[in-house]
Amino acid sequence: MLLEVKDLEVTYGRTKAVRGVSLSVDAGEIVTVLGANGAGKTSLLRALQGARKPQGGQILFDGEDLTGMTASARVARGMALVPEGRQIFVSMTVEENLLMGAYLRTDGEVKRDLEGIYDRFPNLAERKDMRASVLSGGEQQMLAVGRALVSRPRLIMLDEPSLGLSPLFVQRLFDLIEELNRDGISILLVEQNTHMALSVAARGVVLELGRATLSGPAAQLAADPSLAEAYLGAA
Repeated sequence: MLLEVKDLEVTYGRTKAVRGVSLSVDAGEIVTVLGANGAGKTSLLRALQGARKPQGGQILFDGEDLTGMTASARVARGMALVPEGRQIFVSMTVEENLLMGAYLRTDGEVKRDLEGIYDRFPNLAERKDMRASVLSGGEQQMLAVGRALVSRPRLIMLDEPSLGLSPLFVQRLFDLIEELNRDGISILLVEQNTHMALSVAARGVVLELGRATLSGPAAQLAADPSLAEAYLGAA
């Protein structure tokens, strides 16, 4: 098991955003976390990445307890987050943004990895010396994914990656998620496009008000009447 989360608790003041959530991601697996706005999905990812200190529970990565470690220590071990809203640096060039993903690396292969990113995303290659502000929303999302890839992650966590994208870019994004997974990267996907998320994931977890209320194989969740009514647009 690559990632194991046990009874995680995250609070903001008196508000409990995550209430005893447990989940896991196996090596080479895509797991999706579903739920309405305010369900605790982003708070969960922030705690996993180390941006928010949990008030309880445990985070294990490849058997190592990361619960008290810094965000940079988690990146060094192979965890990368593509945050909601992309959070790229629009005043910096495309290449400078990508290099932010390599800030912990001391090897001599960063340039080769950048070329791999440009091969994967030709639009970024064409604009590598331009400010990131010139990119479309879909291209900015690809830049955010590319920045994560430069850190050489074993697990990428994606927070609402399709938000604000055109239907064409949404399809390209989910094709990319499957492609990255075939390349051996495990994926933890937080996504409100439930149809698409369940179509690429092996398993899913549904959060409601900070609690995991449903979990199981993606196909089983897609066929669940209560989930269909709540998230899939069933009458």
